[in-house]
Order: sequence, then structure tokens, then C-alpha cells
Amino acid sequence: MTDTTIPVLSARGLTKRFGHVVGLDGVDVEVGSGEVLAIIGDNGAGKSTLIKCLTGALIPDSGQIFVDGQEVELRRPQDAQHHGIETVYQTLAVVPALDIARNMYLGREVRRKGLLGSVLRMTDRKGMRATAKERIDALGIRTIQDPDVAVENLSGGQRQAVAVARAAAFGSRVVILDEPTAALGVRESGQVLELIQRLRDEGLGIILISHNMPHVWEVADRIQVQRLGRRAGVITPRSHTMTDGVALMTGAAS
Repeated sequence: MTDTTIPVLSARGLTKRFGHVVGLDGVDVEVGSGEVLAIIGDNGAGKSTLIKCLTGALIPDSGQIFVDGQEVELRRPQDAQHHGIETVYQTLAVVPALDIARNMYLGREVRRKGLLGSVLRMTDRKGMRATAKERIDALGIRTIQDPDVAVENLSGGQRQAVAVARAAAFGSRVVILDEPTAALGVRESGQVLELIQRLRDEGLGIILISHNMPHVWEVADRIQVQRLGRRAGVITPRSHTMTDGVALMTGAAS
């Protein structure tokens, strides 16, 4: 974590139950600006539930969530977005038939100035295209040159890059990535990992959920291990090996 003493996003004692099933059992989490926090754990460890609580997709039964040290209520995804928290889910939530620029502004289209925008509700296609291109270039995404290309014509890695660029464009504090390399080959995975490092260098807090241990150990500053709905421990790639991490995940170590 950077020298800042207050995490950009944190939570204390998050609990979430689904009937008799405990999804989260008093979980703490914190990520700082300019830090990559990876969250690992087997299926059922509570990773997805934790992320959904941090992004307003689920409301925890108890616990507190803080942004820059101030307690906030995230009762819907728009609340998280208001606080500068953006999420890229495995499904990506892109529209294949639309071009890159329109996908980046999906649901947040910019209206043209004057009566054309306020009365006729015309969108500023030129402005959105230019901003999308600037953002893609700023992140060093070299495989995408034309923001007018339809997303359906992009590779899996390029689609992931569009989704990450969209999150980075609107996420002023934290970007959460859910298994961003799960369906990608070696080369495209490497490009996404480079993108994560660039976002960290820009000062964003990054939360990375991944089953890919080599990727986690390559980019994470800290690693939170989830097991059976609880935080089993927080380690670093420098202090623990991948074998150590797996042992914590499975309960072989404590």
C-alpha cells in the first residue's frame, strides 16, 4: 500500500446470509490508492459476495463500508459509481453490435450542447469518440486503434481492454476486476496484466479477483485469502509462495 494511512476503500465486519447459508461472516477488507489487492479463494469462499457488497449489487446484513475513511451506504451499483468505484465483471457487459466508443459510454452518453442535446436529446458522438480514443491511448492499449470498430469484431483480450478502459474512465478511486484473464490466452492475458499495472501507476486502487495464481503473484501488492466466508489471512507475494496461498485457501495452513 502507498504511504497514505487511510484506505481508499475499506469494509469492516461485513456479514451476508442467504437463508441458512453464510456468504460472508464478518469480513474485513481494505485497498489503498496505487495498490493492487488480489482476493483469492475456492468456490464458496465468499469472493463474489464480498465484491457485490462493495459495489452495491448486494446489501450486507451487517458491517460498514468506507470510502476515503468516510462511512457510506452502497444500496445499488449507482451508489458505488457515485463514489468512484467501477467494476468489470466476467460477463463484461458490453454490447457486441455497438462500437467501442458507444460501449465505453453505455448508459452514460454525453448529450450535445444547446437545444440539440437538451430538447432533441442528440448524443455528442464526436466528443465521445475523441475521449474514448484518448483514454485508450493513455492506457497504452496498442491493439485497439479505431474506436468506431464494433466490439463484435474484437478478440477476447480486446473486449476485456474496452471494459477495463471504460471502468478506468469513470472510476476515480477504485476499479474492481472479476477474473479478467479467465478466458484469455497467454499473450492477451499479459496485456491485461500490463493494463492493471498502468491503472495502479495512475493511483487507482485495484481489487483483482482471480483463480490464476501466477497472475496474482505477478501483479498483486497484497493478497487477501478467503475461506468459507471468512478472511483467512492477508499475505504478500514477497512473504508467501503460491503454495502458501493455496494452503491458506484449503485450510491446510492457518
